Amino acid sequence: MLTGLQIAVIGGDARQLEVIRKLSELDAKLSLIGFEQLDHVFTGVSKEKITEVDFTEIDAIILPITGTDSNGQVEMIFSAETVEITEEMLLKTPSHCTIYTGIKNAFLEEITKKVKRRLVMLFERDDVAIYNSIPTVEGTIMMAIQHTEFTIHGSTVAVLGLGRVGMSVARAFHHLGAKVKVGARKSEHLARITEMGLQPFHLNELDKEVRNIDICINTIPHLVVNAAMIQKMPTHTLIIDLASKPGGTDFRYAEKRGIKALLAPSLPGIVAPKSAGQILGNVLAQLLEDDVMKRKEKFI
Repeated sequence: MLTGLQIAVIGGDARQLEVIRKLSELDAKLSLIGFEQLDHVFTGVSKEKITEVDFTEIDAIILPITGTDSNGQVEMIFSAETVEITEEMLLKTPSHCTIYTGIKNAFLEEITKKVKRRLVMLFERDDVAIYNSIPTVEGTIMMAIQHTEFTIHGSTVAVLGLGRVGMSVARAFHHLGAKVKVGARKSEHLARITEMGLQPFHLNELDKEVRNIDICINTIPHLVVNAAMIQKMPTHTLIIDLASKPGGTDFRYAEKRGIKALLAPSLPGIVAPKSAGQILGNVLAQLLEDDVMKRKEKFI
């Protein structure tokens, strides 16, 4: 249980609703900032303006999956309010206050280090990333069906990267009957691709491997699918970029060449916000309960 724990939930999309529901059920006291347009009613939850929150009593701050922008501004889906995370705000919090976000950026790393508050990136956890790959795969399949004129079965699909998402995507498209080849750099990844019954190739050979593909799915957050690679792709190729913004594709050149390229970094929140939110809510509940236990042990 999280009885007595005071948490500020600042901004976010529909996934945050499941997080709020889970933490409310565990008896946490929640202050919702940026949710005044939300019709849902939760027990023990109050909607507040950022100026109304007493940060001296806040044990944890939960930010959206995207965290903040480079200036500290938080994305607001259920509000017209503009909210920025500031050094002054965080300095008011107790020293044990932890800031939870999906992904990090330079701003969050710098400001939390400066004020000496712990920053937890949920998407760097294996459990969150693996669970989250399930709705990501379903969303990728949906996009492939919607934006092509051929079946996935029998098509040639190149998956770039064998991380937690890349592995799930490659396996799913293989089971749907696609001819899947996977590009990676590490020798252990190339070995794993072979073990999975897929065709491995080194990313240094990408320019050769894209010449005959129907779908290219990128999971690498660096410019991998550049103009030189796109120039060698068949014009009917569909590019689906799952990497975090700004992705790893030269979208400008893809448009110039007439190749459809889609950036889809937050598919779970789009195709299955309830399931994606439940994943985050369960993990956050466990992390918060662990923090409470650790603080209690210090006083024993």
